Amino acid sequence: MQNDILDIRVFLAAKYIAMSLLWLRVAVVLYGIAAFAVLPAALYNRPRWRHVALPAALAGAFFHFVSITETLYAAHRALPVDTHETLSMLGLLLATAFLVLTARYKTVSFGIFLLPVVVLMTIVPAFRPGHETIAYPFIRTGWLLLHVALLLAAYAALFLSLIASLLYLIQERRLKQKLTTQKRSWLPPLETTDQIALKALLFGLPCMTAGLLIGSVVALQTIGPTFFADPKVLLSLAMWIAYMLMIFIRQHSGLRGRRAVYLSSFVFLVVLAVWSANALSAVHRFRAP
Repeated sequence: MQNDILDIRVFLAAKYIAMSLLWLRVAVVLYGIAAFAVLPAALYNRPRWRHVALPAALAGAFFHFVSITETLYAAHRALPVDTHETLSMLGLLLATAFLVLTARYKTVSFGIFLLPVVVLMTIVPAFRPGHETIAYPFIRTGWLLLHVALLLAAYAALFLSLIASLLYLIQERRLKQKLTTQKRSWLPPLETTDQIALKALLFGLPCMTAGLLIGSVVALQTIGPTFFADPKVLLSLAMWIAYMLMIFIRQHSGLRGRRAVYLSSFVFLVVLAVWSANALSAVHRFRAP
């Protein structure tokens, strides 16, 4: 009887995983359509293409969410445990950011940069799903789900701030070149772009702080103080300090344009270093089963 129940559970889990891959592949196609359609919509102000890009991106985000939900439910019910699933969730956050910005500021300009990145982050998990696990004995706890989700939200906010700073620099150069309004109409106003960059950072800071604190508390209770000698933990602390300094400098010095891009790029490189530290981490490293 127990074997029959186990077989049924395995069958249902395999079915959920197969369906989740199908929905993720549908999402990739829809994201690709949106990434293609957003170019004429933003660069040449073609409303018809805008009406293609937004529904495609919205539908892609919906199927993407369904895919992640089914994957987590079928496999481990808590949070992403391999690099592919983590990238997929980060892609969903960036797609959501694009939709929120479009609804709030009536601009699709950010889609030129965000949507191709979303496609790249989802195409590999969709067609070459990973089978890794994270070397951590308490992976099912809800606190770890919150830890991962908050840090991914902080990464997405930092990337969005970097994109906004790049758009600010492009718009500023076009204004200095005295281009016509039509040639720079695809870009948001400087004030709007700067607000988006700063608000993204201010949103990401509490997410990063709370995520690191939750991870630290869980680690102290389960692993002990030796956890804080882990390379990724040390780099994460450096990332938080760099994030704080970036916000402080932007707010108190009015940093804009090229210097803001350089500063955001530096912190983003620190984030990439933190991500790469999985290979050196004894706790966060993803391993094949």
